[in-house]
Amino acid sequence: MLVFSLLTQEKNARLGVFQTVHGDVQTPVFMNVATAAAIKGAVSAEDLKTIGCQVALSNTYHLHLRPGDEVVRTMGGLHKFMNWDRPILTDSGGFQVFSLTAINQVCEEGVTFASHIDGHRIFMGPEESMTIQSNLGSTIAMAFDECIHARTGHKETQESVERTTRWLMRCKDKLSALSAAPNAVNPHQMLFGINQGGIHDDIRIAHMQEIAKLDLPGYAIGGLAVGETHEEMYHVLDMVLPHAPEDKPRYLMGVGTPANIIEGVARGIDFFDCVLPARNARHGHLFTNNGVINIMNKKYETDHLPIDPTCSCPACQHHSRAYIRHLMKAGEMLGMRLAVLHNLYFYNNLMKEIREALAEGRFERYRQEHVERLARRI
Repeated sequence: MLVFSLLTQEKNARLGVFQTVHGDVQTPVFMNVATAAAIKGAVSAEDLKTIGCQVALSNTYHLHLRPGDEVVRTMGGLHKFMNWDRPILTDSGGFQVFSLTAINQVCEEGVTFASHIDGHRIFMGPEESMTIQSNLGSTIAMAFDECIHARTGHKETQESVERTTRWLMRCKDKLSALSAAPNAVNPHQMLFGINQGGIHDDIRIAHMQEIAKLDLPGYAIGGLAVGETHEEMYHVLDMVLPHAPEDKPRYLMGVGTPANIIEGVARGIDFFDCVLPARNARHGHLFTNNGVINIMNKKYETDHLPIDPTCSCPACQHHSRAYIRHLMKAGEMLGMRLAVLHNLYFYNNLMKEIREALAEGRFERYRQEHVERLARRI
């Protein structure tokens, strides 16, 4: 079965369909981040369907700590647990292990670290990450990789990437064994490998060439949007993507702004995720087709208009800027919920517009018209 099908291509930008056991994904796609099986901001799985979400992303590390992956397994897996019947991608926990916790030891076996909740000792390596993700039963499981700062030196980066490659092979073997077990939550779980290498072109290219040989269902570009400039990130994509398999989806992890997404698509990226739209919404920074507004500004105190007059999200269809501002100022949860719904709808709709532009052969014009406009602050 052909899992990923390219429908059309405009220069490097790709329009495709990714087939999964939980339904087809139209690409390019933005995955809505439900870290602990929920979107921060009181947004439910039913809401996600309303705002056009195709794929939800949850996190291995967080769900392992709470409520526990064994609990989720007992409940029938993550899809049943959160009442979501569309694809789910689970991040391996690698980024959280290396960025959110106090690391005590990194070795060939894995990483020993302290829980950010209560400080208790945890060990996680490739086998542990795959076991947790198998218990969750996600559609796509991400490989456990070592995340280092983009500006780490060449020698240390090379050593880290070599370890990540060895870990990927262990992930592949472990997930294959887990999926073959008669009691597997999702025997069709797919493994995506992760390309690392900081901003070192030679390491990035060699690593992608190496992991491409494993013929995995998909490949991610990791270790970006962690300190490098946008120009450096785009340069890495320009260098690496020509060496990524053309018949597999490419996922740019943790990126980004609307402009980042459009530029990523232009370079050949198919999957995106980022906490930015929901996080910014919770602080009143809302995306519109003319740029970003801060709903907390006094000029919106008596504004009868919706957040974006061109938007069809639930917030814009029923509420004014003045009302949403009032709710946010008063600390009412409804204000945060409406703001998050709007921003996530904006991102999902942005991807829909990008797909339509690709289908009609006008993506480059769309890119020129939208990159600067969506980035400006009103």
